[in-house]
Amino acid sequence: MSGLGEQRNGRSVAGGSLAHRVPDLGALELLLAVARLGSLGGAARELGITQPAASSRIRSMERQLGVALVDRSPRGSRLTDAGALVTDWARRIVEASEAFDAGAQALRDRRDSRLRVAASMTIAEYLLPGWLLALRAQRPDTAVSLLAGNSAAVAQRLLADEADLGFVEGLTVPTGLDSVVIAHDHLIVVTAPKHAWARRRRPLEASELAVTPLILREKGSGTRQVLDAALGGLARPLIELSSTTAVKAAAVSGAGPAVLSELAVGEELAMRRLVRVPLEDVSLARDLRAVWPTGHRPVGPARELLSLTRG
Repeated sequence: MSGLGEQRNGRSVAGGSLAHRVPDLGALELLLAVARLGSLGGAARELGITQPAASSRIRSMERQLGVALVDRSPRGSRLTDAGALVTDWARRIVEASEAFDAGAQALRDRRDSRLRVAASMTIAEYLLPGWLLALRAQRPDTAVSLLAGNSAAVAQRLLADEADLGFVEGLTVPTGLDSVVIAHDHLIVVTAPKHAWARRRRPLEASELAVTPLILREKGSGTRQVLDAALGGLARPLIELSSTTAVKAAAVSGAGPAVLSELAVGEELAMRRLVRVPLEDVSLARDLRAVWPTGHRPVGPARELLSLTRG
């Protein structure tokens, strides 16, 4: 019927969104300040706005509601009868908004009290400690837990909501994750000084690397993924180990050649515990990535940690 709003549960409901019919929170706070102080100018000063801006906001609210709210005179500002009624309603809305804000802050505090990070082994061992120290300087009250595993395990943790932010080092981004490149890395071939490759004068070719048993990371690791892609899946494992540290220790012991990140062997190369073997016609470059579930951009401590990795 014309002139009547839609009926819901026996009540007439005006059309359109409440956002267009109910004054905004700032206007309601201003009205409460006018009621408390008896002065539009005093209310404006309390809220940090100019008196003309306060007058304009009151007039706009009066037009929106269709009633006069404030009588202005040289002696001050006084609420009309309608203004007193609206002020009572406004007080309830502001109190509910304060409760809403306190609840939202409690949710943020709970979120920000912890950070769960999942990272592939090379990043966990050689890059994350520095980033986490920097994060602790910014957020000393945030408890951080680190789950280290291969790139496939990192993806599983994120998709199962067992981590807030992940780091992987393979050639591809696991399905269901968004990512950003945070650094670049190269894999190199290393061996103990007594191995025959340590004394060779010409670079190692891909065909020779492919037929030689190597100390390797396990399937599913980013390191293994890059090597298998470079050699067409022909890499031959002498030993398969589940951590960069274990692969490095086996190579230092003289068990055989290994393929490792440059990040992982800087000290061993400098101390001559390992020797780098030059490579020819083989690209072992890779991107290091931060990852998170698709559509869920990192927030809070996770966002701050991500910014530190790119600083």
